[in-house]
Amino acid sequence: MKKLLNATAMAAAIALTLPGAATAQEDDVRITVNVVQIFGTIDPSKITDYTEYMAAVNLYDAMTTVDADGAVVPQLADSWEISDDNLTYTFHLNPNATFTDGSPVEASDVVYSMRRLLTLNEGPAYLFTDVVSEDSIVAVDGHTVQITLSEVYSPFLAITPLLFVINEGAVETTDDDPWGEDFLSETSVGAGPYTLADWSRGSQMTLERYDGYHAGWPSERPIDEVRFVITRDEATVRSLARRGELGLSSQYQATETYEGIAAQDDYRLIEAETATGFYFKVNNQIAPTDDIHIRRAIALATDYDTIRNVLYPGAPMTGPLASTFTAAVPADAEAPVFDLEAARAEVEQSPYYTGEPIPLTHGYVANTPFEEEIALLMASNLSQIGFDVTIQPDPWNRITELATSPETTPHFSQIFYGPTYPSPDSVFYVQYHSDSAGTWSSMDWVMDPEIDALIDQSRLETDPDAQNALYQEIFTTLNEDQRTIPLLASQQRHVIHECLEGFAYVPMQSVAFDFSRYHWTCE
Repeated sequence: MKKLLNATAMAAAIALTLPGAATAQEDDVRITVNVVQIFGTIDPSKITDYTEYMAAVNLYDAMTTVDADGAVVPQLADSWEISDDNLTYTFHLNPNATFTDGSPVEASDVVYSMRRLLTLNEGPAYLFTDVVSEDSIVAVDGHTVQITLSEVYSPFLAITPLLFVINEGAVETTDDDPWGEDFLSETSVGAGPYTLADWSRGSQMTLERYDGYHAGWPSERPIDEVRFVITRDEATVRSLARRGELGLSSQYQATETYEGIAAQDDYRLIEAETATGFYFKVNNQIAPTDDIHIRRAIALATDYDTIRNVLYPGAPMTGPLASTFTAAVPADAEAPVFDLEAARAEVEQSPYYTGEPIPLTHGYVANTPFEEEIALLMASNLSQIGFDVTIQPDPWNRITELATSPETTPHFSQIFYGPTYPSPDSVFYVQYHSDSAGTWSSMDWVMDPEIDALIDQSRLETDPDAQNALYQEIFTTLNEDQRTIPLLASQQRHVIHECLEGFAYVPMQSVAFDFSRYHWTCE
């Protein structure tokens, strides 16, 4: 039986010492990674946010995955074909792939997983429900799956990395729970590189390496154990690093924390440009932010340079889509500006202007220092042009609850959103289409038939140039009506132990944290 020493024990045993978060006994490697919000679920049919996807990409494999260039590449499926009419997708599964209990991955498991997703209608199901029915998913043979769409859906291949495959034979069900929801909320039965070893909700989760992983472990020193510690406390993260226990930090720490840890001999700062936007989600459905002049006033009262250069580093955004998707961004789009006089003029054009302070509520994630600083900056700026801002910090699980209704969603909120799948459709459909409303990613509550029609049209278009022209039109229309306020494109930053290698930004939610892609370089 393997035994993994903790960092304290290692420090006491000089002969066995490895700097940082690895152990030497039996050549095992363990790392600690801090995350800033809880893992709400590990059920791959219900996941929605970055921590839940972080668990999923390690516990489950899908038919495809995404590489660092944003290309869809094989995972459980070795290959696939698309019919001439762009309606039928045929996937050929790797015959050597196994679930973590050693049983083979079969086409029937894929059919079961997709039907379960559609039936439960949670998590990423909304991406499939309009184009895939339960009867259109067929196991042609033991290792061939055929999916026939009800209509052309050009981003379909881009969303197949979200089709995580469940071991049907391992799911425990009851008459009252035919899809094993209780079981899968606590237990992993996937074909991923790791298994769930321990999970204490609200504090930590531990994953252990599956030695028989079908993709193999080409490095001599793969990561044997990953321990996620849930904390937003900057002092705790710095303490983990001082003790050499931190393998990789979250991307949501304060600048001072990154700089302080990176100054240690055994850590370095890594940065990557991303497609993740950081937004003020502006509630379009309640007064006074249902008025374009109020939305424009908030945008003009935003000090973008201070936010990007001082409070949370990032690249300028010229609209709702980061420049990573170059062909989908209009070439003449300009970054928003900070202009309090112009903001005051917009307020005075609003029907809500009476000369008295206009109340606004601003939401952000509690115990996140840079978001608190942004909230205070906005309250100060907006107070100068006729607003009375109530700052409302909430824990993440409360924010997701508030986001389910326009009446409970704050007037504007700080939200990060990165593509769930590698396509501009992920940014536009998930955030701004009426069918996606009611989640934290759609807190703008755009609900605009014109926007809906453009997004629908883009999903039917298979010619890349024509599709990008539609994306540019969506981009421009959202900008003109100030449906949202893009602050910056996140510059993803982490501090990482000098012995840990493998990080590469991937333009799909949390795939960069698939730890089978990492390895330990120190002896």
